[in-house]
Amino acid sequence: MGVAFIPVRNASDQERLARLAGQIWREYWPAHIGKAQTEYMVERFQSLEAIKRDMSENGYEYWFIVADEDEMDDGQVARAQWGRIVGFTGGHDEPQSNRFFVSKIYLLAEARGHHYATRTIGFYSALCHARGFRAMYLTVNKHNELAIRAYRGTGFDVIDSVETDIGEGFVMDDYIMEKQVRPVVEGS
Repeated sequence: MGVAFIPVRNASDQERLARLAGQIWREYWPAHIGKAQTEYMVERFQSLEAIKRDMSENGYEYWFIVADEDEMDDGQVARAQWGRIVGFTGGHDEPQSNRFFVSKIYLLAEARGHHYATRTIGFYSALCHARGFRAMYLTVNKHNELAIRAYRGTGFDVIDSVETDIGEGFVMDDYIMEKQVRPVVEGS
């Protein structure tokens, strides 16, 4: 079971990522937050403009999650360099808190249930170790029980609960979850 994390590097990659983000969001989120909020959030946080802004102004890094050819049945999953794109992930360093913020882990419908999220958390654990961070954290919708259970299963704990006004009358109602990746040493 091979999986790779291919970095988003150029304008073509960014365009592909925006199309993938729109596809995943529109297939998953309307049932949870409604069509109007889904479309608003796609435009505000997952569009090509948002991706470019996050990468250039906010230090975001994105990766395509790519399964090897044997990992997925033939379907409508986009092909990448050595396999099939099954989703994407992204986030950014937060040196001031000695953590990495995992902003996005999104999988195509046919890729869910194949442990790609678990492997993505493993990818971030290695990244945090390499960069010297003590932890990673993320936000998750309070009603997304499958994701919460998956994150708990990989060592995340709920550390806070937040409601964020994102405009146009929409609110994100999230838990903040954190996973320690190395022990906190006094004085560091």
